Amino acid sequence: MTLADISNGPDWVIWVTFIVLGILSAVLLSGRGGWLIAGYNTASEKERAKYDKKKLCRTMGAGLAAADVLILILGLFEDVLPASFAGIAAGLIFADCLVMIVLGNTICKKKK
Repeated sequence: MTLADISNGPDWVIWVTFIVLGILSAVLLSGRGGWLIAGYNTASEKERAKYDKKKLCRTMGAGLAAADVLILILGLFEDVLPASFAGIAAGLIFADCLVMIVLGNTICKKKK
């Protein structure tokens, strides 16, 4: 059984998701998408001063790009990938989110 066998929705959804995430990751990788990062976006000026905005944006953009590549793989190879790969992909995206959170709270903080 392949991913295509268990897919219920239209194929265009995966491609629209890929395009939207690609655009968002490009904005973040350019260092200009601070308004896209929820915790940073709503933080006070004092709290924002603790973080390197450009490094934070690039870290989040790289994590989003990794998830975007995984979605591209799912879309391109849905006819050959086993159905169990959906669970593996979900686990990889979850791990990617955890890595982004850890890196955002460690390497993206300004040194005192």
